[in-house]
Amino acid sequence: MADFMTALDIAASGLSTERTSMNVISMNLANVKTTRTPEGGPYRRRSVVRASTDVDSPFSKVMQDAMTRELQGSRVLGIAEDSRPLKRVFEPGHPDADEQGYVSYPDINVVEEMTHMLTATRAYEAGVTSIQSVKGMFNKALEIGR
Repeated sequence: MADFMTALDIAASGLSTERTSMNVISMNLANVKTTRTPEGGPYRRRSVVRASTDVDSPFSKVMQDAMTRELQGSRVLGIAEDSRPLKRVFEPGHPDADEQGYVSYPDINVVEEMTHMLTATRAYEAGVTSIQSVKGMFNKALEIGR
C-alpha cells in the first residue's frame, strides 16, 4: 500500500507543478501585445521556478527507510519575471508610443512559449498515465488479495 500511495504523491506533485506552468505560459501568450499593466509599463514574461522536494506523505517515511535512495517530488518555488529587454517597435500612432514613436512590447516568442506549453502538456499526460498505472496495479493487488 505504501508503494502505491508514494507513487501517487510523486505523480500528484508533478501534476500540480505542470498545471502551474501551463497557467503561466497561457498568461504569457495572452499578454504578447500588452503595453500597459496595472503595475505600470509593458507586461513582463514570467516563468515557473521549480525544485525537487521530499514527498510529504505518511507513507514516504516508510518507503525511504526501506530504500537507500530518497524519493523526490516536484514543487513550485515561485513565479519569476524574465529580465529580457523589451522589444521596441516603431509605431508612432500607438497611444503608448514614446516621444520618438517607439512602443515597448514584451519580449515573448510565441513559438518558444508554444514549445514550453507542449512540453508541460506532455509531462502532465505522463503524470496522469503514471497515476492510471498505479490505480491499475492497486486494483490488481486487491483482486489477488480476495
